[in-house]
Amino acid sequence: MEFERINYYFQKFKYGEDISHTLMRKRVKEILLVSSFYDAFIFEEEGRLTEQIFGEYHQLNLTSVPRITSVPTAKDALNKVKENEYDLVITMMRVGEVSPFELGREVKKLKPDLPVLILLNVQSDLQLIDKSSEKMKFIDDVFLWNGDPKIFLAIIKYIEDKMNIEHDTGVGLVRVILLVEDSIYYYSRLLPELYNQVMLQTQRLISEELNPRQKNNRMRARPKILMAHTFEDTLDIFEKYKDYLICVLSDISFPRNGKAIDTAGVELVDYLRSNDYDQSIILQSTDKKWEKKAQELGVSFIHKSSLHMINEFVEHLKYDLGFGDFIFKNEKGEEITRVTSMSEFENKLREVPDKSLIYHGKRDHFSTWLMAHGEVQVTKKLRKLKVEDFENIEQLRNFLINTFQEVHYEKNKGKVVKFCPKNLLTRHEVISLAEGSLGGKGRGIAFLNALMSSMDFENRFEKLKVKIPHTCIIGTEEFDEFVKENEIVGKVNNNDMDDARIKKMFLKFSLSNDLKVKLSQYLDYVKAPVAVRSSGLLEDSLSQPFAGIYQTYMLPNNQKSKMDRQKYLEQAIKLVFASTFSGNARNYTRNINYRCEEEKMAVIIQKVVGTNIDGYYYPHISGVAQSYNFYPLASLKQEQGIASLALGLGHWIVNSRQSFKYCPRKPKKDFFPPDVLMDNSQKQFYAINMNNNNFDLIQGEQATFSTLDLEDAQEQGSLKNIASVWDIQDQRIRYNHSHQGIKVLNFARIVKFNKYPVSEIIRELLEIGEKAFGVPVEIEFAVNLSHEPQKDIFPTFYLLQIRPLSVHKRELTMNPDELNKEELFLYTKNGMGNGIESGISDIVFIENDKFDKTRTEDIKNEVNQINRRMQEDNRNYILIGPGRWGTRDRFLGVPVNWGDINQAKIIVETSFDGFSVDSSQGSHFFHNLIAANSGYLTVKHDSSSDFIDWDWLKSQPVIEKLDYCTHVRRKKPYQIKLFGKQGIAAVYK
Repeated sequence: MEFERINYYFQKFKYGEDISHTLMRKRVKEILLVSSFYDAFIFEEEGRLTEQIFGEYHQLNLTSVPRITSVPTAKDALNKVKENEYDLVITMMRVGEVSPFELGREVKKLKPDLPVLILLNVQSDLQLIDKSSEKMKFIDDVFLWNGDPKIFLAIIKYIEDKMNIEHDTGVGLVRVILLVEDSIYYYSRLLPELYNQVMLQTQRLISEELNPRQKNNRMRARPKILMAHTFEDTLDIFEKYKDYLICVLSDISFPRNGKAIDTAGVELVDYLRSNDYDQSIILQSTDKKWEKKAQELGVSFIHKSSLHMINEFVEHLKYDLGFGDFIFKNEKGEEITRVTSMSEFENKLREVPDKSLIYHGKRDHFSTWLMAHGEVQVTKKLRKLKVEDFENIEQLRNFLINTFQEVHYEKNKGKVVKFCPKNLLTRHEVISLAEGSLGGKGRGIAFLNALMSSMDFENRFEKLKVKIPHTCIIGTEEFDEFVKENEIVGKVNNNDMDDARIKKMFLKFSLSNDLKVKLSQYLDYVKAPVAVRSSGLLEDSLSQPFAGIYQTYMLPNNQKSKMDRQKYLEQAIKLVFASTFSGNARNYTRNINYRCEEEKMAVIIQKVVGTNIDGYYYPHISGVAQSYNFYPLASLKQEQGIASLALGLGHWIVNSRQSFKYCPRKPKKDFFPPDVLMDNSQKQFYAINMNNNNFDLIQGEQATFSTLDLEDAQEQGSLKNIASVWDIQDQRIRYNHSHQGIKVLNFARIVKFNKYPVSEIIRELLEIGEKAFGVPVEIEFAVNLSHEPQKDIFPTFYLLQIRPLSVHKRELTMNPDELNKEELFLYTKNGMGNGIESGISDIVFIENDKFDKTRTEDIKNEVNQINRRMQEDNRNYILIGPGRWGTRDRFLGVPVNWGDINQAKIIVETSFDGFSVDSSQGSHFFHNLIAANSGYLTVKHDSSSDFIDWDWLKSQPVIEKLDYCTHVRRKKPYQIKLFGKQGIAAVYK
């Protein structure tokens, strides 16, 4: 699928953004965004539609948000700049052959006054900015996006404030807040929070304003926020706007005369005081020793890791803004009732007297009030008509109601909408149960829902519909409030709690009353099993995916008492919250150089795909597919991708259990010979036990599961389209599942004979995902093959999740054939990863003769013990051992969690006579290893090319020798080369 085609549907998704912006003197109306389509979607979806964050677009003199033109490369951007007028250019770092710095230079040549900003989405790219200071003269500023949508509003508002401040301070006497900060990381966090507080204050006052005609004058009262990165810039701003400054928020250390000055903030305070500035000053620093100095100066002080300083000056921000209620009146002009929201407006239209409709209709009150609330599409329809155009008042009333419903559906199709019970019955909507970010998984689901709705993907294929399950998302603000209200961080940090105690503590506390009311209404409509999934702010993002770190709970949701159903739903939500503080999650967060408090948790509530058969609920097929195959078998190419299919719930695949693997682009190509396929075929599966209404979720994700045998599925009629039979006599697979023999789940009728277009759907979704995200992707899906037309049930492919795969490091230019294998102690053609590692001096390995598959828990403990010491010493190492690392089947390898091995930079799976298992590709564990930039290698003992020089390895200096594990270290680091495209890895002696 071509970029142009995706772009067409992406633009089609955007609804009503061609409305002119006429209510401000200077506004950012046209933005050129140079990025992947996925990033463009996230900025618009989470940035534009979340009312609490972006409410100003409807309440501060705007009828629509800025129009965003998205292009994937810098070359495309330059062509656009030549052809069109833009108010702002925002570019990501990786935008094709032309660098963002070169783009800035060329844009400035064409249009010197056009602002060009760089938006980073990977923290490590800050180093590139530091190293490129000479090129920065063509860039107006740089921001870092960590997944929080508020950054995009901050960027737009900041540019607009710079455009309008001279006029607005001179004419409107607006106030100014000055932020002095040179760290990209910190001002990218502070500036959005500053604007958020301003918007929240403005929104509170808007609700009190009843006179719409006064709104334009009062809108101009919003304070402007300016930034300075150096002492000199700070003084320039102060001298120009000192009469309007109400707050200066300053770092203590920032540049002066081109050099970093540790006391610059203190010197600034002295300067401000000496120039009769007596308004609020807040100093900040990462070093708390400056707190005493701030007290001496008579100014406030906060630690750099906290943003509480905003509350100290937010009381200065007082405005009179308002939209007002709609007041329904009778023919005498007397009030009947009033409404504050669009949903109330629609409901009241059904109830108010006929004469009230005539009164307001003749005076264009409906269209006037609706236009002020941004409902431009309704207004267009209404202003073309008069009351006299209708035969009777009932026809007018029905027209108004139908118009509302039509526009509501079109406007919200594919979008994230606020919770309303009636929305639970609509299609193509993701429903928000609480404000805040959608989190990583939530963003992926929202993006797919938007794109698929625009493409009419549901009916695109014969025999199989394509949908996203009914989805609600609890935004991160519920988590924030829960953690703050119950003082979670302090209790966890001060009491050194293990995971079990953390879970029990979370269950003791209560969710917000607002959320509990919404959950109760949700359960009135939804009585099928539901999945409660994590969606962390950092989870499944492009640079630091957290897949597999957090929890998902599947609930039967069939208890007789609604109170019991809500009890378990609330428990599952709180346990997902608790997983943010698990030892595994905290170790992972630290390992990717984030602070634990930076992570926030949204929660996804989805209907579980499946059918209730004899008290067990499960789908006919669960699957995971990747557009990039790290272990291409059977002469396949890495770019052709791979899919794993299984019967029952998808946890089976996630847990690295037996599943059927194939290439969706080459579905008829077998990975393994028939006898090997039979031996390794799925023998059991997971289902939700609908007969178990009393369970303990603290036991884990599988507390509601039952493990069933294929014989159970055969009796339940679930194998018809997915199973073949192993003919023992002829030693072959027969594709007719009615034959007698051992059932083999090879999904032949679907994969080989295309009874249902599953492979075609996977191919197209992976292609769309990879083009839209700009990187290879992974999807999770489930297929329900039930066909009951009388109940409106048809075979359906459900897309559950999509996330990016990070597969590209710096590519090596050396030809692997040039390697001198005499210089190597490890060589394999089955490697995952790309680049050079040259700072590792430690190896931890398990000798084959010491490995015991019945003692893998003991081996895990030894590995964890060594890993902890390596973490304390801040050392990385190479980890070598038999079987699957990270398996949850302890007989297939060592069942470590990420926290047990997070210091391992290179991880190696080995085998020996009598113990050889398939590589664990496809699991969430791999996803996190790649995110941590770890290489993952497989060295089979019976390979003709791959090898480990065990004798050499055993001769290295021993640091520690335990019952199973040996830790060796040498002074000179090893050189490790990973040739990603060829899948070759080499470690030098």
